[in-house]
Amino acid sequence: MSTIDKNKEVADLAEGARRILRLGPICDSCLGRQFAMLSTGLTNAGRGEAIKTFLSMAGSMDEGGREILEELGPSSKSARLKLGLPGEGERCWVCLGEMEPARLDRWAEAAERELRHLEHETFLVGTRMSGLLAENEELILADGGSRHAEPMKSELNREVGKRIAERTGKATSFTSPDVLAVLDLEEGAVEVQVSSLYIQGRYRKLVRGFPQTRWPCRDCGGSGCEACGFTGRRYQESVDELIRDPIIEAARCEDTVFHGSGREDIDARMLGTGRPFVVEAVSPRVRTLDLARLKEEINRRASGKVEVSDLEFTGKETVEGLKKALFEKSYSMVVELGEEVPEEKLKSVLDKLVGLVEQRTPTRVSHRRADRVRRREVLEMRLDQLSGKTAKMTLRGTSGLYVKELVSGDGGRTKPSLSGLLEVEARVAELDVINVGGEADAQVTRNTETD
Repeated sequence: MSTIDKNKEVADLAEGARRILRLGPICDSCLGRQFAMLSTGLTNAGRGEAIKTFLSMAGSMDEGGREILEELGPSSKSARLKLGLPGEGERCWVCLGEMEPARLDRWAEAAERELRHLEHETFLVGTRMSGLLAENEELILADGGSRHAEPMKSELNREVGKRIAERTGKATSFTSPDVLAVLDLEEGAVEVQVSSLYIQGRYRKLVRGFPQTRWPCRDCGGSGCEACGFTGRRYQESVDELIRDPIIEAARCEDTVFHGSGREDIDARMLGTGRPFVVEAVSPRVRTLDLARLKEEINRRASGKVEVSDLEFTGKETVEGLKKALFEKSYSMVVELGEEVPEEKLKSVLDKLVGLVEQRTPTRVSHRRADRVRRREVLEMRLDQLSGKTAKMTLRGTSGLYVKELVSGDGGRTKPSLSGLLEVEARVAELDVINVGGEADAQVTRNTETD
C-alpha cells in the first residue's frame, strides 16, 4: 500500500470518528467499539481513548482545528480543557452509562452474588439488551457508518466476564459452561441459567408391572380423577421415578429428565447387563457427586425392583448418541400356543422367521405411533424348551423389532409371524430383555410423559 493510500485510510478513519462524535456525547468504549475489528491487543475503551487523543492533538495544531475540538468537547475532558469549557462530560448517549467501569464492576458483583451458592467451575456471561439500548446501537451503526464495529453485548459479556473471573478464579467456557449469567439491561438484574448435569449408566428392571417413565393418567391428563385414585398417574411408579429422588437430593436439582436407550414393555423385565440410560439433572446446585454412594442409595431405595450400575458423568452429546445409534437386543420369552405343535415343526418355523419381517404399527400402540410399515430383522430365534402348549424361546433382533407381534401376527399386521407360519394362535406370556447391545431409540420424559 502506497503512502498516499495509507494517508487516505487514516483520513477516512478520522472522518468516520468525527462523524460519530457529531451524533452526541460518547464514551471511550462505545467509540472504540465502532473500530473494534481494526486492531488487537486493546480494549474498546483503550481504542476510543486513543482516537480521542489523536483528534484532540489534531485539533490543537492550528486555529482551524477548533471545529474538531468542539466536536470532541462533550466526549473529551482534554478537548474541554483546551476550549476552556467548565464541567464534566455528558453521559454517553449510546450505552447510557452501562460501559462505565464502575457500572461494569457492579454487574460483576451482582453476578457473583447470584453464582456463589451454585457449585460450578466454568461460567459464561450473556446480555439481554433493553429496547432503548438496542435502538441506540442501530442508530450509531446506521448514522455513524462504521464497518468495523462489534455488538455492544459482546463487549459487555467480555468485560463483565473478565471481572467475574478475577473475583472468583473461575474459568470462562464458550462451549459448555456450568452456569450462564444473563445481564438483563431492561430490568437491571442478573438471571442465572444452570446447565444440566448428565449421569449415564445401565439399569435392570427386576420385576414386571410398571413402565420405564412417568406416565400420567389418560383420563385426566395428570390432574387427578377417580380412575387414577386422584394421583394423576396411570402407574404409581416407574424406573425413572425409582432412580429420580436420590439424584434430586444429591444434586439439589429442580427435576430430572430420563433418557433411555429404548424401552421395555410394562409387563417385561430388563435383565442381563441392563439397558443404557442417561439421567439429566435439571438446574443442579451441586455438581460434584459421589456416584458410588449414589448407586448404593438408588439400589437401596428401589428395593429389588430396579438396580443401576456403571454410573459415570457424561455430557449432552451422549443423549444425542442414545437417540441416533442402532443396536441389537436379545430376549427370553415364554410363548403360549393355541394347540400342541411337534418340536421339529416348531424349530423349522423358528428357522424360517430369521430374516426380514414387515411390521405395520401394532394395534396396541397405534393410538400414539404413526401408522406405517417398518422393516426389521430377526437375527436368531431358538427353542430352549417345549412342554405341551408352552414354549420357552430366545430371540435376537435389530432395534425396533416388535417381539409380541412377531409371535402373534397382530391380525396379519406383522408378516411373517410365528402364529402365521404355524397356523396356530400364539402369544407371549412372559418377556424378558436379556441384552441391549448398544444405544438407540432414546425415550425422553419429564413429568408430562404421555407415552
